[in-house]
Amino acid sequence: MDDEVDEIVTGWAAVRPDLDLAPMQVLSRVLRLSQLLDDRREQAFAEHALAAHEFDVLAALRRAGEAAELTPGQLIELTHVTSGTMTNRLDRLLTRKLVSRRAHPSDGRQSLIRLTAAGRRRVDGALESILAFESELVAGLAPGDLTATVRSLRRLLAQS
Repeated sequence: MDDEVDEIVTGWAAVRPDLDLAPMQVLSRVLRLSQLLDDRREQAFAEHALAAHEFDVLAALRRAGEAAELTPGQLIELTHVTSGTMTNRLDRLLTRKLVSRRAHPSDGRQSLIRLTAAGRRRVDGALESILAFESELVAGLAPGDLTATVRSLRRLLAQS
């Protein structure tokens, strides 16, 4: 079963037989999957009235545990953004009542951020929507193929 990438590679092979097109076989498909995943994730976020960057902050809090409270600095480390960006994101999430903030009990210069019930519902709902699509997408892979794909992609990312 040929796909669009096969057609592209065949075209290049005809005019540039001197090139090794094997990387294109893998990475062009990875790119197409990335675009598909981005589109579906944006749909899931929209369904749950979230922007991708809001999901990132809420997800970091949710993964930290049920009653977790994180400092803005910890959230910066987990989401890889600047302090100014995190301040803006937290202000928006606070306004929308998706997180709450309280003074740090042992350091008055710090605050602690926590998911609200509404924030938890939003992040959980968006995650469930994302995983429903992604599960369908990989359902056609045999368990061994899925494991091998994970291992191969992990290796590619580790060497980049």
